[in-house]
Amino acid sequence: MSVCVQTEDFSIEAEIAALSAGRGDIGAVVSFTGLVRDNGGALRGMELEHYPGMTEKALQEIHDHAVHRWSLDGARIIHRVGPLAPGERIVLVLAASRHRQDAFEAASFMMDFLKTRAPFWKKETGADGQAHWVDARESDESAAALWLDDEEE
Repeated sequence: MSVCVQTEDFSIEAEIAALSAGRGDIGAVVSFTGLVRDNGGALRGMELEHYPGMTEKALQEIHDHAVHRWSLDGARIIHRVGPLAPGERIVLVLAASRHRQDAFEAASFMMDFLKTRAPFWKKETGADGQAHWVDARESDESAAALWLDDEEE
């Protein structure tokens, strides 16, 4: 499976091994692992919610777009949901290709689009116990927009 939404943690090493198993043609695997930040001790934890079915479909579209845009030999997206504590892994993006540049660009694209196009809702709980929903960041939207500009050229 190329995309997965799950509550349990994942093994980066196992995912890379599965992606590249028996593939002597792969010359590069780029990985990105996102972790829950504690914001200098101000964050007790976060909870990620999603809409089952819709979320997986959006992730698959992001994955498929990357595979078609770059010369990839494999790609994988895993995103966790549910309660998460600071330091826990939240997302894994893998891109495998014969050469590093395609893998780097595809991984960066997938992460930028996960931040802006995937239907997840994040609620953070501060050290004081107060919870609030997190709004989208303009910097994430700007990063994703650069990929769209590239396609128009």
